[in-house]
Amino acid sequence: MSAPKYEILRTELEQLITSGLDAHAPLPSERELMAQYGLSRMTVREALTRLAEDGLVYRVQGAGTFVSDLTKITKSLTLTSFSEDIRARGMVPGSRASTVTWTEADAETASVLNISPGARIVHMERVRTADGLPMCLENVWISAELVPEDFELDENSSLYDYLEGIGRGPVTASQTIQATVLTTDQAHLLEVPPYSPALAVSRVAADAQGRVVEQAKSLYRADRYDFHVTVEKARGR
Repeated sequence: MSAPKYEILRTELEQLITSGLDAHAPLPSERELMAQYGLSRMTVREALTRLAEDGLVYRVQGAGTFVSDLTKITKSLTLTSFSEDIRARGMVPGSRASTVTWTEADAETASVLNISPGARIVHMERVRTADGLPMCLENVWISAELVPEDFELDENSSLYDYLEGIGRGPVTASQTIQATVLTTDQAHLLEVPPYSPALAVSRVAADAQGRVVEQAKSLYRADRYDFHVTVEKARGR
């Protein structure tokens, strides 16, 4: 079975982008792509949407679609894991300094995870890398009921892949993004100067049944990561 037309176009445009287009260079307009490839507007828009979700392009209302700065990881608000974000850019995700700690939930964590205070939880802390370069500090808390007693995450493991494998993959999340600066210890782990700018991202993710599966707090290097958000004016205003 052949690939969908939008996927074929997405692949061709990705090759065009990665073959040497400069950051912020404009892509052909929707109308130009429709004429060049003989495709409908819906198909072209779907291809461009997929590229935007992968962080390869960004769209400006009324101006067009532009190539992202590929020296940065441009993340949309589509729910994806760190590993998915990095693989989508042709890079290899990894981890350093990983620790997995079994502990008891305090009142705040228990409230977030919808479990009883004192219930067993697993706290995972690691430095996430892309092609060996440290990108973010990741702290994750999950209920111990989701993992076996000998649970570990090796340097190439994705927690989301594991959760999907047991039928508890995240499908929705509430997320907060704040600007911050790194402490001396945090900066050392991320190999940047102390007090370098960072993006602090707090996420609570739930599965298809609405059950909370993860609380995560991550610090992303601001020189390597940004977040792209598309907003629309409310109708009738």
